[in-house]
Amino acid sequence: VYPIREGGRILEFIYSSKRLKTKGGLTAGTATTHYYASEEFNIKQEKTKSFTCSPQEVIFGGDYKQSTYCHLLLGLLFWDEVELIASTFAYSIVQAFASFEEQWEEICSDIKDGTLSSRITLPRMRKAVLDIISPNPCLASQIEAICRDSKASNWYGIVPRLWPNAKYVYSIMTGSMQPYLKKLRHYAVSLPLVSADYGSTEGWIGVNLDPCLPPEDVTFAVIPTFSYFEFIPLYKKKQDLTSSTVGYIEGEPVPLSQVKLGQEYELVLTTFTGLYRYRLGDVVEVAGFHNGTPKLNFIFRRELILTVNIDKNTENDLQLAVERGSEVLSKYGGELVDFTSHAEVMHQPGHYMIYWEIKGEVEERVLGECCGVMDASFVDHGYVVSRRTNSIGPLELCIVETGTFNKVLDYFIGNGAALGQFKTPRCTNNHILLRILNLCTIKRFHSTAYN
Repeated sequence: VYPIREGGRILEFIYSSKRLKTKGGLTAGTATTHYYASEEFNIKQEKTKSFTCSPQEVIFGGDYKQSTYCHLLLGLLFWDEVELIASTFAYSIVQAFASFEEQWEEICSDIKDGTLSSRITLPRMRKAVLDIISPNPCLASQIEAICRDSKASNWYGIVPRLWPNAKYVYSIMTGSMQPYLKKLRHYAVSLPLVSADYGSTEGWIGVNLDPCLPPEDVTFAVIPTFSYFEFIPLYKKKQDLTSSTVGYIEGEPVPLSQVKLGQEYELVLTTFTGLYRYRLGDVVEVAGFHNGTPKLNFIFRRELILTVNIDKNTENDLQLAVERGSEVLSKYGGELVDFTSHAEVMHQPGHYMIYWEIKGEVEERVLGECCGVMDASFVDHGYVVSRRTNSIGPLELCIVETGTFNKVLDYFIGNGAALGQFKTPRCTNNHILLRILNLCTIKRFHSTAYN
C-alpha cells in the first residue's frame, strides 16, 4: 500500500531496558528488549533493505532522554533517506516530538558543527554517534528555517516538512494509545497513520490487513497458528446495582471457528511457550472475516478501574469522558497533554479524581466546565444514581504543572520499565505516583453537574 525505497531508513523511536539473569540462568526482560537484541531484528533489516537510523548503542543506551535526542539527531542527518517513522507505541513518537520542540536549536547546532551535545554522557552512545556525524552547515540552516516557521504554527505538520520522503507513520495506535492520535495527526498532518498489528507480551494475535484505514477503524485478522485461541462470549446484562462484575454475563468459551459476527468476546490464549487458557483481559468484537479467520475490533481492557461503591467504570468509560471534556478545552485554545485518574475513598463520600496536564492558557471557568462535562459523561447507572444521592461526591479535576507526566515516566523508568513499552496508567492507586501528582497539582475544580 505504501511502497518504500530499497536501502531507505526508518526513524524508529525504540528503546531497550535492562535484562537480568534468573536463578535458573534464563535471560529475563521486556518482549521488545529481547527482540532488539535478537538476530531476527538484524535479519528483518537485511531482508527488507530498510535500516534504522540509530545504532545499537543508542537503542540499548539505557537512558531514554539521551536515546531520544540521538534518535532525533540521526533521523535528521539521514532526513532524505527516511522512508517511515515508527515506534512500538504512539506515545513514544509524541513524547519524542515534544522533546524536539525544546531541543531543536541544540540539535541544529550539533548538525552544523558535527558535534554532540554535552547532555549525551554515556560513553558508548557518545562514541557511536560521533562516529556517524560530520559538520553539515547547509542542512542545519534548512532545518533551522523549517523549525522557526513551524514553531509559529505550534509545530503543525512538522513531520512531513522535516522528512519529505517519509511514506507513513507506523505504531500501535489502538486501545490506550488512542488519546495520543490527535497530537500525532497534528505533527503528521496528511501523512498516513498506520496502526501496527495486535499483540501482547503473552502472545501475538492478529495483523492489520487494511493499513490505509484510520486507526479508529482498524480491525485485526487473527492468525490461527500464533496460539490456540478461545473466546468467552460476553453478553451485556441489564443494569444490576448489586453485581460485582462489569456489566457482562459470560458464556462458555468457543474456539476460533465458532465466533459470530457482531458478538463481543474476551480473548483466551494457550501458547507454545506454556500459558494454558490464559485470560488476556481484552474485550474484542468480531467485525468481519478474512477467508475463514475472524477480524477483530479491539474494544477495551476489561479491568474495572474506577469504582467507589456500586459504580462500575472501565478504561473505555474514562476515555470517553475525558474526550468530551477535552473537546471543551480545545474550543478555548487548550490542549490536553496527558491524563490519569484515581478513585478517592479515604474521605466520605468517595469521588473520582482526574489529573490533567494541559498546554495553553485557559480561563478557570472553562476548566470548571470541563470538569462538569466529564462528570456528566459517566453514564454507568450505578454512578448516576450514586451521584444523585450524593453517595459519590462531585468529580474533582486536578490540573498539574507542565512536565508532571514526564516525572511519572521517570518514576516508572527508574523502576525498570522500558520507554518503548510504557503506557501512562489511566487509573492508579500507587501511593508514590499519587504523591507526585498531588505535589504537582496547581489547580483543583469540583463538578457542579449534579447540583
